[in-house]
Amino acid sequence: MSKEKEGCNDLTGFAFSYFIVFVIAPAKILKYLTDQNRPYSAIDILNNLHKEFGKTCITRVLEQLVSSGKIKEKVYGKQKVYVIDQSQLPDVDEKELTAMDKKIAELQEKVTAAKSKTKSMEGQLSGLRSSLTSAEAAKQLAEAEKDCAQLDSRLATIKSGKDHTTPEEMEKIYSNNKEAVRQWRKRKRMAMEVVDAILEGYPKSKKELYEEVGIETDEDYNVKIPQS
Repeated sequence: MSKEKEGCNDLTGFAFSYFIVFVIAPAKILKYLTDQNRPYSAIDILNNLHKEFGKTCITRVLEQLVSSGKIKEKVYGKQKVYVIDQSQLPDVDEKELTAMDKKIAELQEKVTAAKSKTKSMEGQLSGLRSSLTSAEAAKQLAEAEKDCAQLDSRLATIKSGKDHTTPEEMEKIYSNNKEAVRQWRKRKRMAMEVVDAILEGYPKSKKELYEEVGIETDEDYNVKIPQS
């Protein structure tokens, strides 16, 4: 059958060629036009029938069907299109058309609902894919339980008072801090007295002296001595 693509005359045997052109091809092409009930060109039919018949054969069959009055030929410029003769189609009952329209509307509603449901399910699926797996959730739960246990233990220790700082320890801390501040203030004063003594015979400014010697002051780091 595939060798027929170049035209019915290419087929082996005159009888078989006659059978194709006058029996098989007309029946299939007529049925196709009847089922579709819309205009097609010879090329359209060739492609839509998946090149079962060659272009030459299809053109010849269409001419035969036009001659027999089974289909109509319409010319649009250089192109010819063919459509089934509407008078050969059965009359359609108005009630049947109304019922079909109703059925179509119902099916369209179902399609819309199905699309909406599909979109919703795709959103849910996307959410599930981005969520934790059972193994990941179990791991995070175990880590959270471990942290909770550690915090509970720490809270129990705090409540028991075992790690509380005693008044004596607090007094020692305050005393050490006070002494450290006193030494800080004392040593800073001594350092500034030395700097002032050097500046009396230094030909440049205090800033240049600091830069030359490499002195860094509390002010350079925005540090202030705490009040006593």
